[in-house]
Amino acid sequence: MTFLAFECAKFGNNVAKFILSIGPQTTKEKGVFQIDLEDDAVQNMLITYAGEARFPDKITPFNPPPPPVKAEEELVEKSAEELLAEADAIQRSEFVKNAGVASVAALGLLAFGLNADGEESTSLLATFALAGLAGYQVVWGVAPALHSPLMAVTNAISGMTALGGMLLLANDSTSSSLVPDTPAHWMGAIATVLSFVNIVGGFLISGKMLDLFKRPEDPKDYFELYAVPSAILLTGLAAGYASGNLDTMSGSVAIAAAICSIGAIAGLADQKTARTGNVLGVAGVTFGLAATAADMSLAGAGTAAFEQVGLLGATGSAVGAAVASQVGPTELPQTVAAFHSLVGIAAMAGAAGEYLGNVGGLDGGTLAAIYLAVFIGGITFTGSVVAYGKLAGMLDSAPLALPGRDQINLSMVGVIALGMAAFLNPSLGASLGVDGLTPETLQLSSLSVAAVVSSVLGLHLVSSIGGPDMPVVITVLNSYSGWALVAEGFLLGNPLLCQVGALIGFSGAILTYIMCEAMGRNIASVIFGGAGTPTVAAGEKVEMEGEITTGTVDNLREALLDADNIMIVPGYGLAVAQAQFAVADIAKKLREMGKTVRFGIHPVAGRMPGQLNVLLAEASVPYDMVFEMEEINEDFPEVDVTVVIGASDTVSSAAEDDPTCSIYGMPVLRVWKSKNGLCFKANYW
Repeated sequence: MTFLAFECAKFGNNVAKFILSIGPQTTKEKGVFQIDLEDDAVQNMLITYAGEARFPDKITPFNPPPPPVKAEEELVEKSAEELLAEADAIQRSEFVKNAGVASVAALGLLAFGLNADGEESTSLLATFALAGLAGYQVVWGVAPALHSPLMAVTNAISGMTALGGMLLLANDSTSSSLVPDTPAHWMGAIATVLSFVNIVGGFLISGKMLDLFKRPEDPKDYFELYAVPSAILLTGLAAGYASGNLDTMSGSVAIAAAICSIGAIAGLADQKTARTGNVLGVAGVTFGLAATAADMSLAGAGTAAFEQVGLLGATGSAVGAAVASQVGPTELPQTVAAFHSLVGIAAMAGAAGEYLGNVGGLDGGTLAAIYLAVFIGGITFTGSVVAYGKLAGMLDSAPLALPGRDQINLSMVGVIALGMAAFLNPSLGASLGVDGLTPETLQLSSLSVAAVVSSVLGLHLVSSIGGPDMPVVITVLNSYSGWALVAEGFLLGNPLLCQVGALIGFSGAILTYIMCEAMGRNIASVIFGGAGTPTVAAGEKVEMEGEITTGTVDNLREALLDADNIMIVPGYGLAVAQAQFAVADIAKKLREMGKTVRFGIHPVAGRMPGQLNVLLAEASVPYDMVFEMEEINEDFPEVDVTVVIGASDTVSSAAEDDPTCSIYGMPVLRVWKSKNGLCFKANYW
């Protein structure tokens, strides 16, 4: 169609709509023509009607309604003193909050100082704090469109739980068997193989996602050149082994691993550097594994231990690669949840193996770290399994609402706290006069109780949250996997695990905060399993105004052809229907006609942060056509047509004007302010 023909067709379409608007479209009944003289626009446009002249006597001039009068209290101007008093009150509340947070931190430091096991623990805490601050800064810079790759990368980095498993396999230098021969070795083997599934699968998935964002006009990447500095560093590590300086070189390579891991997150701040970030993440984990192999050698590991690591690593890598090859953007949320569960199991296995390999020979700080690693790992494991089931449609997405839900959670936390007290004070059995309850038996029983109860707690917490709130759940689980790494770092005295654990923990925590803000959720209720049941205000439900009109494909085509400024707002329904390719094709053709076409993405659209951005990238939608909510929300009044595809809560005006609505207060895309709106909803068809 030539430009002239297109413009003629557009003009004819507008004339037809102009004529139809005075009759058939008023009744909404096919074949019924009735002119509505009560309509201001109609009665003003008719010069004659039924053979009689209407102009000028029978035409009523249109008078716009007067602007709403502000309430009397709004018209009262406040004095400078009153404004200053209000500002002071706000400032004071902010300082009170900050002082409260600082006080809690101070108490935590005091508690740590009273129970620390010497200077090494203090050094680890300093490492953790500095890495946490660095991670906190770089995570805030990550673009919302890249939150899905961010979670995949941090999930892969959390596979450094393999470090703990490798060190457990190195404990017995006398064994020559490829089959683990002690409980500690079996725990190490489990941690190692599951961690490698996570590492390889996570990085392959993140790489696939980031490749989708690459545009044809983007310059070629030359990541193979990064093999040169990597080879230099690893060659230096090997030279350290030959020269007897392996200890020093191992520490240097571990520092490089931490720097690369932080650089991986920093790289995801922008589309242009995102793929570099993924490569840095791969380098960081590789350096971490190499440094740990050096630590195994320093610990006197035999050849069999290295063979075990090689076999387990190859097996886990093969499984991870196979899983990654089957995962597309639609399956991404449940896959990330499944990988989180592996981190949880690996953390539990690593901590349990450290205890079983050193029964009776561990100090209080290490015991506390072991218990916390098992506790956090248990919650992460079962919580991730439930999240996977809900996201994959294997479990009911409705929240589980058991009577006394909060009391159940608190009672389980109480049991875990009592178990920790017994684990750290194994002489309690003798003090209480319980026959046969040796310190070792009490500790093993307490650790077993922690594993079981924390697993049940994780199951109940996530089951109590509805499917639509899974984006927040995934970010919480992502954070938990980081804290499990931190605990493992303290129990092993490993600075690298503390560093990457802090990075992942803060990354997940910040994403959780962002998601809670975007959904109008209270972050505490999410952590304690109440995100799916928000409290709403009492009162009468706001009645919806206007009329819903069902349309056809022809109606949509005409609306799009008539419009010059078009906004497309996708939701999870687009992902389920795999409609991104058709939508991308339509958007491309509309742009070729000279129309302005943009995509508006809500922060929690989809089932994990940034999922819709990845889906659109899969369909070759340029990322400069895709905008975040805060970037385009003020533009809707100028939009001719907004097309909503598979979105519901994220575009509901009830979030702003209906206090009785469960999503009241949630920031939404104001699609209702555009000149015309068209919605695709599966249950309408």
